[in-house]
Amino acid sequence: MEKKKNSEPSSTLSLADRIYKSTKWGMIQAPGSVQEKFALMKSLGYDGMELESPIGLDAQEVRAASDATGMPVHGVVDMKHWDVRLSDPDPKVRETGQAILKECLIESASFGGNSVLLVPGLVEGEMETHDHVWKRSIEQIRKVLPTASRLGVRILIENVWNGFCTTPEELRDYLDEIDSPWVGSYFDIGNVQKLSPAAEWIAILGKRIVKIDVKDWGVEAGFCKIGEGDVDWPAVRTALRKIRFTGWSTAEVEGGGKERLADIAARMDRVLEL
Repeated sequence: MEKKKNSEPSSTLSLADRIYKSTKWGMIQAPGSVQEKFALMKSLGYDGMELESPIGLDAQEVRAASDATGMPVHGVVDMKHWDVRLSDPDPKVRETGQAILKECLIESASFGGNSVLLVPGLVEGEMETHDHVWKRSIEQIRKVLPTASRLGVRILIENVWNGFCTTPEELRDYLDEIDSPWVGSYFDIGNVQKLSPAAEWIAILGKRIVKIDVKDWGVEAGFCKIGEGDVDWPAVRTALRKIRFTGWSTAEVEGGGKERLADIAARMDRVLEL
């Protein structure tokens, strides 16, 4: 029997049941145990958490908190990728960065996560050019792909102000050169605003986008509260619908206590129509 195709136009898709809401762990400045913080975030309308690695939390405690609250850990951020870069001129440093990335994959899996956010390098002078970052980072990322596939944890490249892949076409081609189902885009909406409209990036990156970071930026405001910068959020929503995006959205803004975290959740709901 032929399966009935989903004929729903992408322009009419609701994002409310396709996008899940999260924050970075470091944004939670309210007191309490791991489980109490998970419970707080759930009460504020978040769907899950993104942790840091290395973080020093007990995996069993995190798992217990997740089970008790129904709040999954969807992934971790490699917190060493700036200091121990995969693009460093020193091959020993690159190897160390690769080992750290591998440990991040393992830690993400131990928490129940399925991704590691990675900045692949920094364009900085003659010893660390765009070409260097491209080739060196790919070499190191490929070394950990067996671990990523074994654990079921993806390496997701975040676009940041590091001088690397400053156009959507460059990032598309970088990901395509790696050519692995275990590597994709962790697309940061606010970070690209300084370069070109986020909707254009979304259209070009398409299915390569696995998760999104949510922040805002403006020429006059700089990084600011979500919804108060220059990001064209209606265009972003349309672009996400067209590529039929479904997955995690994680706020990456200044955190705070309960009131501030509630405001962030409300702003995410508003700009993404969640």
